[in-house]
Amino acid sequence: MINELVLTTDGSHTLRSQQFGVEYHSVHGAVQESMHVFINTGLLPLLERGDKEVRILEMGFGTGLNALLVRQIAQQRPDINFVYHTYEQYPVSPVEVAALNYPGQIGVAANVFFELHDCGWNDSIALDPNFTFCKRRADYLTDTDRPYAPGAVDLIFYDAFAPSSQPEFWEPEGLAVSYAALSPGGVLVTYCAKGQFKRNLRSVGFTVVPMPGPPGKREMTKGIVEA
Repeated sequence: MINELVLTTDGSHTLRSQQFGVEYHSVHGAVQESMHVFINTGLLPLLERGDKEVRILEMGFGTGLNALLVRQIAQQRPDINFVYHTYEQYPVSPVEVAALNYPGQIGVAANVFFELHDCGWNDSIALDPNFTFCKRRADYLTDTDRPYAPGAVDLIFYDAFAPSSQPEFWEPEGLAVSYAALSPGGVLVTYCAKGQFKRNLRSVGFTVVPMPGPPGKREMTKGIVEA
């Protein structure tokens, strides 16, 4: 393996990136963190609005955990159409994917997880009748052939590595890319709660709402594009 397999406190795996020197998820619980930050704080409030389609953009596909959790919800909610776009420049290897224990941890068939990694890059694929998936191997900040229209995204999962490892994603120039992608009322959610990051969000137009963090972290951040 290029990356080190790590068992987190809630029993689910994460990887420690050898390239960036950090874990892909909280060591206090990978599934627990993703559920809290991206699903409970990001996705579920949108579903409560009664929208019949939810368009999600993820910065940092990584292990595929966030996409798997959304696909699981999509299978439980056939009344809602899910469109999921995700970016990743440094894909994890098939050997690393096979070692991750997410299907057993959240209670889905293994193929539901592996299909996310096995499908081709840069193509939009209907993996389920109500779950369309596009995995993009490109630079999120400079991509000139984006698979979504400006102002067409409802929710961004901002899951880049920490500002100390990938600072370019947390600066105003990078955050402006996300602001331009979101529709009025659209939301960005992330585990990061650093003060400079929140100031940068405000500088590009976001309304910043500090939120309680997952176990092991006091705070996370929600950024809103006001309607």
